[in-house]
Amino acid sequence: MRKWIPVLLIAVATIASVAIYSKLPERIPTHWNMSGEIDGWSSRFWGAWMMPLMMAVIWPVMRLIPHIDPHRANYAKFRGMYEALIIATMAFMLAMHLLLLAAATGSHIPISRIVIGAVGAFFVVIGVLLPHAHPNWFVGIRTPWTLSSDLAWERTHKVGGLLFIATGTLTMLTTLLAPKQAMWVLLVSGTAMMVFLFVYSYVVWKKDGERHSAA
Repeated sequence: MRKWIPVLLIAVATIASVAIYSKLPERIPTHWNMSGEIDGWSSRFWGAWMMPLMMAVIWPVMRLIPHIDPHRANYAKFRGMYEALIIATMAFMLAMHLLLLAAATGSHIPISRIVIGAVGAFFVVIGVLLPHAHPNWFVGIRTPWTLSSDLAWERTHKVGGLLFIATGTLTMLTTLLAPKQAMWVLLVSGTAMMVFLFVYSYVVWKKDGERHSAA
């Protein structure tokens, strides 16, 4: 049943665009800088339909991935996690779409602050899901060392899950307490996290006497 939730989310995005399309201006804001000022615009058509179309493409692609991955057998071991990831991705995109439509119709909302907070929440969800992933070529923290060592994969994803949760939580707190610094907190902490996990996966790989070829 869960596999059809993304279809429902795509339908909600489509219905929202249909319902509000006639009320949209000819130009729609689609990008904001770190100061919350609009610095990117789109036509009414693309502003209304870009996200639903992206969702309609990304969903089948994510459904296809387990069938083309050389490690396709491993997906059965984390099917629940993968389904949850698809739902979370579609839900995040739907939230961004509804925010854009709200801004386009003149709603006065701190969109940059909300978007950064939503990204933080998405990081937390990823952090919860990451430790459940098994080795594959598409989902998770894929470095040469996690892909060639089951130990490096397992430990990196456990540590990575905690770091994603911490980074997401810090980002959300910053949007509440110091919103002007939230983007920088997200960028700096996110970059530091990825660099650390890259190095950490190598360190664990070096200690794994049973590591194997990534090929």
